[in-house]
Amino acid sequence: MSFSEEIKKVRQHCFLLQEAFARELNVSFSSVNRWEGGRAKPNLVAMKNLKEFCNSHDIDFNALEEAWQQIGKED
Repeated sequence: MSFSEEIKKVRQHCFLLQEAFARELNVSFSSVNRWEGGRAKPNLVAMKNLKEFCNSHDIDFNALEEAWQQIGKED
């Protein structure tokens, strides 16, 4: 699964809109929108916030992290 699909799955698992999800992660709505659209990759600070979010909501972070590491490696 691509990163954009994984991040959307995490957000929807918690029944959050992109705006609310962005607030939880301390990022802008447009950042979440670009991640889900496959137009941007979260930086390390955002990934740390995502990991904390996943841990606090008992969501497996591994698939999200693996997809993030593959961004740009697809041919």
